[in-house]
Amino acid sequence: MPSRPIRRKGSKSKKPKSLNETAPRNLHVRVKTGRGRTVSSHKWLERQLNDPYVAEARRLGYRSRAAFKLREMDEKHHLLKRGATVVDLGAAPGGWSQISAAKVGPKGKVVGIDLQEIEPMPGVHFEVMDFLDEDAPERLRAMVGGGADLVMSDMAASASGHKATDHMKIMALCEVALDFAVQILNPGGHFVAKVLKGGAENNLLQEMRKHFTTVHHAKPKASRQDSAEAYVVALGFKG
Repeated sequence: MPSRPIRRKGSKSKKPKSLNETAPRNLHVRVKTGRGRTVSSHKWLERQLNDPYVAEARRLGYRSRAAFKLREMDEKHHLLKRGATVVDLGAAPGGWSQISAAKVGPKGKVVGIDLQEIEPMPGVHFEVMDFLDEDAPERLRAMVGGGADLVMSDMAASASGHKATDHMKIMALCEVALDFAVQILNPGGHFVAKVLKGGAENNLLQEMRKHFTTVHHAKPKASRQDSAEAYVVALGFKG
């Protein structure tokens, strides 16, 4: 007579869990409507709380989620090198400067400006400054104290809600940033700037190709897919 398998008292046979059952779930956080909070601010807060890049930035101690944008562009285009001099236009809250300082090291230099103050960080020389002021480029050159190897601009004008107007405003910032980059970059240097898709960037790209060996568009993963935000990356300043 064949023997039966012995089952211990109280034990139950269980099916192995599927991969979907064992994987952690990404639970969506819903924000209660607060008194006095506008619909747009409510949506922004809910998006922030459910943004994986925001959570990862906090875990790694980054100043902002924007740090991941520069990290991705640097990994692809090798923008940051040890000992390099970097200019960060529109630096607040400091995510790009933070990544840059870590990459260029103690022998490098990172200079940042913004309309808003940022908390001091090692390896970054920061000043509150409006880049559109007439004397700003000269003051910034004095801060750098020589040529730069990378000029990057994450500057953005205050949104008006009108797409065409906002597009033209940010393109104007890109143009003045490019003009400054052409004046201060060392031969072989690079330029990165935020743009909004809308058509007028074609003129900017043509101007960039006059001064740089190669020009690329970039849409980092950390840049929200529903946003018109993108970046232009110009490599190899001709001098």
